[in-house]
Amino acid sequence: MLTRNPQIIYGILYLCFVAYPLIYGGLRHWSAGFQGLAFVGIGVGTMLAIVTEPLARRVVNSHKKDPETGRVPPEASVSIICVASFLCPIGQLWFSWTSVPITIHWIWPILAGIPFGAGNCLVFIYASNYLAGSYGIYAASALAGNSVVRSLVGGTLPLAGPSMYAALSPQWAGTLLGLVQVALIPIPFVFYKWGDRIRAKSPLIRQMREDMEKSQKRAAKAKKRQDKRGEVWVNSEGDVEKEAASKTVEPVEVEK
Repeated sequence: MLTRNPQIIYGILYLCFVAYPLIYGGLRHWSAGFQGLAFVGIGVGTMLAIVTEPLARRVVNSHKKDPETGRVPPEASVSIICVASFLCPIGQLWFSWTSVPITIHWIWPILAGIPFGAGNCLVFIYASNYLAGSYGIYAASALAGNSVVRSLVGGTLPLAGPSMYAALSPQWAGTLLGLVQVALIPIPFVFYKWGDRIRAKSPLIRQMREDMEKSQKRAAKAKKRQDKRGEVWVNSEGDVEKEAASKTVEPVEVEK
């Protein structure tokens, strides 16, 4: 369920490629070159999310570590998605109600792209981190599947964009998208609170844990066999050394 957030937000982001030319080109009569500058707000928001990543990483690492792995649980990454879940609808609703009428200064809908772009970037980064942390050795497959579905949503949803904006008007079409994002806000909080229980119900994750336990047992047995072959002691300099248990071969004198 949490992985649906970036897919839907990705589709809404691509709807901006429908809304921005419609508003700035069709209603505000900007030239094609200036219409591209309207995306500066989203770009600035994305850069802010990237620049502040060390701060977000510190928040993630401040969570209690798992005693078995020595790392923070995957739900620690969801804490950043909880913050981003508010930034996306704020930016979307802000843009919807300042883009028209055209008597509102053009800078206000562009500034709305800052929280929207920052929220999108944070959701993409930390939702991917959550998938990678949850699926472990199967992370590549999980991320690939998520990318395929996300690309399908991002490629097909904008096809309905022109009809939706024509039927509802830019204000109400944008408001509808903003309300969809508002409805998604509780999802990361649910995973942040009960994500470990939800992951425990996944057959694939259970199988992954069983495989990891078997691998750890095999590694422990191999270590025991290795310890039996050699003797470990500490020399005078405090270094740990290992002596092979095999017998020393005495040199053989060759008769002249």
